Amino acid sequence: MEKIQSLRKKIDEIDEQILYSLKERVAVCITIGTTKRENGIPIRDSQREEEQYRFIMKKASELELDPHEVKAVYRKIISMCIHAQQSDINKS
Repeated sequence: MEKIQSLRKKIDEIDEQILYSLKERVAVCITIGTTKRENGIPIRDSQREEEQYRFIMKKASELELDPHEVKAVYRKIISMCIHAQQSDINKS
């Protein structure tokens, strides 16, 4: 039981790192959104999104993760970042 507790503590630490990375990603995306707005560029960039999915799926395969499951996670992350950019525009 002690081993499970130790492993769960490790998962908690990893989850915290993931959350900090998500926060950093959203902050960078908001800055990108501001720059796009200043230059009249649309928030959505389908070509860039597809490039990201290809990169993520390739990297997932290299790390022996299921690329389709990782892509599903990244769809949510990218959606969250787009929403953050759009929300930031509405605050301006």
